[in-house]
Amino acid sequence: MKNPLISIITPTYNHEKYIGDCIRSAQNQTYTNWEMIVVDDGSKDNTYAVAKNFADGDPRIQLYTQTNVGIFRLGETYNFALSKAKGKYIAVLEGDDVWMPAKLELQLSEMEADENIVLSFGKAYSSSSDLKSDYSLSDFSARSVDVLQNNPVGTATKTLLFSNFIAALTVLVRKDALDKIGGFKQSHNLPLVDLTTWIELSLCGKFSCVQQALGRWRFYPDQITKTFTAEISEGFYAFALEFYERETVFFENAGITKKDIHSHFRKLLVKSHSRSGRYKLMRKDFSGARKNYIRSIFHYGLNGLMWKFRSLVGFVFSLFHADIESFAKRLGRVSYK
Repeated sequence: MKNPLISIITPTYNHEKYIGDCIRSAQNQTYTNWEMIVVDDGSKDNTYAVAKNFADGDPRIQLYTQTNVGIFRLGETYNFALSKAKGKYIAVLEGDDVWMPAKLELQLSEMEADENIVLSFGKAYSSSSDLKSDYSLSDFSARSVDVLQNNPVGTATKTLLFSNFIAALTVLVRKDALDKIGGFKQSHNLPLVDLTTWIELSLCGKFSCVQQALGRWRFYPDQITKTFTAEISEGFYAFALEFYERETVFFENAGITKKDIHSHFRKLLVKSHSRSGRYKLMRKDFSGARKNYIRSIFHYGLNGLMWKFRSLVGFVFSLFHADIESFAKRLGRVSYK
């Protein structure tokens, strides 16, 4: 099919400051045969009004609004947008992120050349909320070519279970592959749909990895990955165990045991609760921070001793309502801001 239609799924909530940049980055694509399905999850600010101004001037943009269902029902929002999509391919661009101009063109050429590729992804910058500073760029150097290409099929699965290297804003997926797995996947009280969906797709076909920056992911204190850091790890722990029971033969062939899963996630949870505590300190939620620090210190055995020590320091700071960020900077540590 020459110049196939690409459907861009854009869930958004309270992104009044960002949604304009997001939509413009789609409009600035060098590949122009796309439709953009924007779903406003009952924003309390002017997100809908800003998006409507763009939709009124560009027939490729479809705008929907709904009563707020929140991030723990994010899968419903994604799959509603998927039900409206007419494209051969599905791209993900949430309302606070932006793309590089050649993003779609770079990915489409590779996917059209090989029908066995079900998912394409690439590098992304983590950037300041105003996009004036780039903190880091995705680094795939530690991943083998086989893992990045998921070739043979299933090679990337075990890596994704323990470490997500696919930024959602860089993804382009075959719609028929998404339909085959039942759409975007959200389970185990996870406030996300990306990683669980990529893992399911990793058993369906090969991947394509573009070794260029395809977009910018805004990095700010109130984003989901910081608000629900521990909850994401706990939910994914439950998903990994359920996935293990469902795909036991795959795991046996891959040499991964249930003990490996328990060991990995117990270490991760020490770290995640410690980080969650620090994010709460930044928001001056001192009581909430102490709960996370206590869980990090006293649970999960002797795993992650360095992070348990950090949690102990953070716990002391929470008692005195102290500014841990200023202290971290004096030590030469990177600020979480």
